[in-house]
Amino acid sequence: MTVSYDGTAYNGFQTQPSLNTVQDMLEQAVFSLTGERVKLTSSGRTDAGVHARGQVINFYTSSKIPLERWCRALNTRLPQDIVVSGAREVDLSFHATRSAVRKTYRYTIRCGRHPDLFKRHMEFYHPTALDTEAMREGLSWLVGTHDYTSFCSVRSTKLSHVRTIYDARLECEPLDPLLQSFAIHIYLTGNGFLYNMVRIVAGTLIQVGEGKRTSESMRDILAARSRAKAGPTAMPHGLMLWEVLYDENGITT
Repeated sequence: MTVSYDGTAYNGFQTQPSLNTVQDMLEQAVFSLTGERVKLTSSGRTDAGVHARGQVINFYTSSKIPLERWCRALNTRLPQDIVVSGAREVDLSFHATRSAVRKTYRYTIRCGRHPDLFKRHMEFYHPTALDTEAMREGLSWLVGTHDYTSFCSVRSTKLSHVRTIYDARLECEPLDPLLQSFAIHIYLTGNGFLYNMVRIVAGTLIQVGEGKRTSESMRDILAARSRAKAGPTAMPHGLMLWEVLYDENGITT
């Protein structure tokens, strides 16, 4: 299933003791619909306050409910900030995490005189000017296969910090004449991401945009393999899991 959610009210995606999570809401909705206690698998965790446009989950069910009825049936049992937008049956070997071949995350910054109050939960607001061309140039140094230790939380438990970034781009929306501000979207597509990786990249790029670092410093930070060399971890509410692709979508490893 493909799931979208506004993560503002949740303590992340993954079930945690005594905390409100997106996984809890989904599993409760399945139980309400089928009477089954499922343990679903997701393409990846998102932290508290982080959103998803295209999270992918899978679970096993013995229900005879027709495939085309699953989305509507679950959405009537879910809170309004979680929507199941697609459902299909897959091979029993499918695993939402391990079968994924590409993921895209988007980080959004609103830059200018006034924030957009209607998007305040999904954009990090930066009131002063940012050099978007310098940020775009800095972002280009991250493409390729590298050790991304510098852009990974020290709390990471991964044995290897080597990942491949296939695409890294920055897009700007037109200036909103009323607010005198505009949205900057940073997109990163890779074969996998480390803990807080996109938020650390975003926090470092903001410093590049402020003129506190040069574009070329992104290359040097990457080569240093030290978290201390990168910038701060950007706020979670600007981050969104944008898309997850699998072999069956025509993407090959």
